[in-house]
Amino acid sequence: MVAIIGNVKPEDDYTHPLGPEDNFNESVYFNFFDREQNRGGFIRMGNRANEGHAEMTVIIYNSDGSVFFNYKKPEIDNNDEWNAGGARVEIIVPGEKIRTTYEGSALFMKDPRDMKEPGKAFKSNPFKKIHLDLIHDGVGPIYGHVGEAGDGNDFARSHYEQHMRVSGTLAIEGETELNIQGHGIRDHSWGPRFWQSIRSYRWITGNYGDDLGMVLSVVGDQSGGMFHKGDKFLAVKDIELSTEYEEGTSFHRKLVADVTLENGDQHQVVGRVKGFIPLRNRRSEQITYIGEGMTEYTLDGDRVGYGLSEYLNQPDDDL
Repeated sequence: MVAIIGNVKPEDDYTHPLGPEDNFNESVYFNFFDREQNRGGFIRMGNRANEGHAEMTVIIYNSDGSVFFNYKKPEIDNNDEWNAGGARVEIIVPGEKIRTTYEGSALFMKDPRDMKEPGKAFKSNPFKKIHLDLIHDGVGPIYGHVGEAGDGNDFARSHYEQHMRVSGTLAIEGETELNIQGHGIRDHSWGPRFWQSIRSYRWITGNYGDDLGMVLSVVGDQSGGMFHKGDKFLAVKDIELSTEYEEGTSFHRKLVADVTLENGDQHQVVGRVKGFIPLRNRRSEQITYIGEGMTEYTLDGDRVGYGLSEYLNQPDDDL
């Protein structure tokens, strides 16, 4: 059994009773990166049963910079499982082993920046069928918290994360089926969720192998996160983050994070974005921009890992 940091329990891997909030959301997220093939991606499923729909996102980054993408809002009327829009999440061993699948179509974009204008992107790029089938095995501790109703948190009242080893297959229409072997992270949250409820964040996740993973989080002027070294959990005390953007855009292409851990250890993480897609979340008249980057990390000038760097910005953010 993996270590657990916080008040999370293995059975929290299952769905929870539907809350009374109109915007109650129970979401699971799994990313994966195969460094040998320079491919990766993620599946996210969010149940918004009180609003009558789920949110499903699938992204596959290809080695040449192209991307497969789809986003759906399939109808649901309960929070019993994550199974909608062609995606499914199956809890095999709570806290330890989970299966994710997606079978359906995905938009194929040679230039993922087309997604700056989603309507145009969906009209001007072809769809291909894909079938993704992955097993996620925990290799690091589960860390997070289970919050209480009325705490005022409208983004992640209850939330936890875990680094994973990932294996499985990816089948793309017209291509030979690929074996996926790599690492990633998973994340599970439930409670009210407004993407517009926070000013901005940078969520930087990476794996260097079974024995080493990181999460760096910068939310406004607050920083946090963790390193796991084997089963050892080390909280992040401070992050000095600098980012290089593509000229004239909010699209990040390189980052440098100087990190201090709770035990005094210091590390430098240099991230170079290998694949990028700009997304947005619209609620009423509010739009939130989210840049998703498949990123290669070099730790202390030596060890190389892969993961995802996610940059969320509101429209009037000054980068």
